[in-house]
Amino acid sequence: MRDVAIIGIGITKFGELWGASFRDVGIEAGLKAVNDANLSGSEVDALYVGNMSAGRFVGQHHIGALIADYSGMASSNVPATRIEAGGASGGMAFRQGYMAVASGLHDIVVVGGAEKMTDVDDESSNSIVDSSADHQWESSMGATFASLHAMIARRCMHDGLVTREEIASVSVNNHAHGALNPNAQFRKAITLDTVLRSGIVADPLGMFDCAPISDGAAAVVLCPLDKAKDYVENPVKIASSAQASDTLALFHRDDITTFNATAVAAQKAYTMAGITANDIAVAEVHDSYTISEILALQDLGFFKRGEAGKAVMNGDATFGGKIVINSSGGLKARGHPIGATGVAQIVEITEQMRGTAGKRQVENAKYGLAQNTGGTGSAAVVSILEAI
Repeated sequence: MRDVAIIGIGITKFGELWGASFRDVGIEAGLKAVNDANLSGSEVDALYVGNMSAGRFVGQHHIGALIADYSGMASSNVPATRIEAGGASGGMAFRQGYMAVASGLHDIVVVGGAEKMTDVDDESSNSIVDSSADHQWESSMGATFASLHAMIARRCMHDGLVTREEIASVSVNNHAHGALNPNAQFRKAITLDTVLRSGIVADPLGMFDCAPISDGAAAVVLCPLDKAKDYVENPVKIASSAQASDTLALFHRDDITTFNATAVAAQKAYTMAGITANDIAVAEVHDSYTISEILALQDLGFFKRGEAGKAVMNGDATFGGKIVINSSGGLKARGHPIGATGVAQIVEITEQMRGTAGKRQVENAKYGLAQNTGGTGSAAVVSILEAI
């Protein structure tokens, strides 16, 4: 297996992008990434695109062919593959691109992720999101994605692992970071009281505990590490990328206060990179709901079980603390166009490893981590990047 580097990144603004189509945002991010890598389209060997549900959001299936066509690569017959894994679609696409280069199958790969979620009404959008749960035993019975995460939150609170205030502090933390991100959907800091007093979505979770409906896209360019400096001066090494699965339905698990797929993928990623959780300076974690971040901080080994909420509330998960979590603003403030999310996490960690994150820059960051999940933790991808 060859070592692999990231040599180009691109991202659009996230939010309600009424003036842009699905193909517009996808191509914008891809072109930015290719230009950042100092490449021409003729040098690209393959495309991998993370997308959850363009078929239902915008009525467009066959996404790989669409992106190849509108990027100008169909005429040169570049293979393009769409990857779907619910909320982990972007992270899975990144891992597929990484493996293609590491194996020697391809040399230059573009990995993109895109979603256009605001072209349908809120009820339809939420129904599409709910479809990443178990349809037969959960969503068709009335269990929404929000209510499933509310069950997780309530169980964690019952078991004394976290308080309602500690869960809410995740949103405060991430909105403070999002205020520093020019591409974030929400660029305004909020207070703990704002989160606690927001309208209930699924008790105990309120509006400010839930990631928004978003449009947007992100892309990265990968190549063999030994060729990376032929293109750019500041490549970033992919130290590892690991994947794991769990049951689709939440009720099939022995313990809903941990996402075991994250824990397993993380351990594989740490072993492959030859490091531990203590070596990570900055991490982008999947906070589709605030409780998701609490679980991630424990499952990734950043804080002991039952201490993650206290750590966030005490400032240990922000600048000046033990580790900076979701420097981009996370899904909660940066936005969550589902197929783009996992790739956007990689873009943020790449900027951190390059030292180009501006006001969000984490000082002396050597290793950064991205954790992307699908469903209620049914699929997990953990990738570690290294500054070189």
